[in-house]
Amino acid sequence: MERRDFLRGLALLAACPLCVKTAYAAEGVHWGYEGEEGPEHWGTLSTENSACSAGSQQSPVDIRGAIKAEIPDLATDWARGGTILNNGHTIQVKAAGGTLRRGDKTYDLVQYHFHAPSEHLVEGKNFPMEAHFVHKNAETGALGVLGVFLVPGAANPTFASLAAKFPQNAGEETQLDAVDPKGLLPSSLKYWSYEGSLTTPPCSEIVDWMVAMEPIEVDPADIKRFTRLYSMNARPALPGNRRYVLSSS
Repeated sequence: MERRDFLRGLALLAACPLCVKTAYAAEGVHWGYEGEEGPEHWGTLSTENSACSAGSQQSPVDIRGAIKAEIPDLATDWARGGTILNNGHTIQVKAAGGTLRRGDKTYDLVQYHFHAPSEHLVEGKNFPMEAHFVHKNAETGALGVLGVFLVPGAANPTFASLAAKFPQNAGEETQLDAVDPKGLLPSSLKYWSYEGSLTTPPCSEIVDWMVAMEPIEVDPADIKRFTRLYSMNARPALPGNRRYVLSSS
């Protein structure tokens, strides 16, 4: 763990100036999800992105053979509102504040965004969408990202409110009023946990991942509102490389 914390610190020194501006994605080099700018080429687009190809703890992963363990419960205290942005890679909400507590660790909510299809797989299966709630520990700089799967079903008022305001063009941003991000959480916060990376360039291996076991239902029409903008913005699953995935017991 000491070596990982040291590497995390080095990565954060490099990544954090970018994080403020681009929500944990590299700037200055164009990247995408297809062709010569797609995931298999991210590591060669810039030296900044070298971890995308050389890293050994990359995300997402296919969650298989998780080990039941006494991992800490999760508790959220997120603020309503924020701003919603089309950043050219996804729809992202810049959070109005709030925290995620995991045992004795507290993370501040920075932003949340969406991928289609899901980036994480479960026993080889993906889901129509996945939300990522990105947090940062103010003391250590560690990132804690909570992933939630979205599946078609009953309408979800929170996601419907967001979908109605999805900015249609890259660079567009608009204010959100009373949208409550807690409405995107499942009834159970049992989760899988593992150590990994950002799923976009620079792919820094600085993330404590928490992936909710229970998906949430959203209106299929609202999923289509997202996929009309981003029909595929998911990095393929990467090898586990002997990492343990723990699950709530």
